[in-house]
Amino acid sequence: MKRIYVIIAACLISAPVFAQTDSTRKDTSRTSQTDTIRIGGMIIIKKDSPDQKRGKTIVVTGNRKQKHSNISTANFIIDLGFANWIDETDYASATSQNYLINRPGSPAIEPTDFKLKTGKSTNVNIWVFMQRLNLIKHYVNLKYGIGVELNNYRFKSNISFKEGGTNNPYNSSQNIGHAFVFRDSISFSKNKLSADYVTVPFMLNFRTNPNYSDKGLSFSAGMSMGYLYNSRNKQISGERGKLKRKGDYDLEKWKLSYIGELGLGPLRLYGSYVPESIFENGLNITPYNIGIRLSNW
Repeated sequence: MKRIYVIIAACLISAPVFAQTDSTRKDTSRTSQTDTIRIGGMIIIKKDSPDQKRGKTIVVTGNRKQKHSNISTANFIIDLGFANWIDETDYASATSQNYLINRPGSPAIEPTDFKLKTGKSTNVNIWVFMQRLNLIKHYVNLKYGIGVELNNYRFKSNISFKEGGTNNPYNSSQNIGHAFVFRDSISFSKNKLSADYVTVPFMLNFRTNPNYSDKGLSFSAGMSMGYLYNSRNKQISGERGKLKRKGDYDLEKWKLSYIGELGLGPLRLYGSYVPESIFENGLNITPYNIGIRLSNW
């Protein structure tokens, strides 16, 4: 429908040209003239030629052809996705190291205690800027940038994280000198571990149609390095209300990830995988994320 309106508008604009050409068509010595009108992202060109009986009108729409700059920049790219992880923890060893604390008489902590609520475990990335550096005729590029990764791991069970130097919740005379996890005595309506990183990604980018940002196929793959700047255990319950405890909980300060991006026309998908555990001791857990990238760049 929009294209029909454009054609009608072009015909109305070109009508005076037709009239003028008809009244002077016997004058073949007239100089060729071209008028250009720009309306938003649309360009209408009115062109007369001594070899034509009528004026020629050209309508150009959707002018999204990219300039071939060797370095292009995009600001504030947003990722919205889901977070999960692969748990390969040796629970017997983690318990023997007092990283997992069992309530006396209760079953030992097991993998089901660290199961996540898939639909409520989220990943949001905010890339302050990204740049694309031309390597081979804009078909092969280097992409890099800087931003923050915000990960929320929502638990199905009632486990709690504690910092080092805290007494054993089931034996007040025992002080534990490192971070630990225990199965709590109450039920939580919300129980999550949040881990936020400042991250620098590097990717090789391949594009089948470098002239247009919303056409063709694009693929990027590489690695990112993240630094943990904030982590916390947030819980909500009827007994304790809302609690937010900050701590590093033995999370590794640095995180190396494999990352990828797939573009199909204007749609962008992203994914990441951490090959090493994000915990220093006790837990062997490797997260991964997948979602939609809000950018056509």
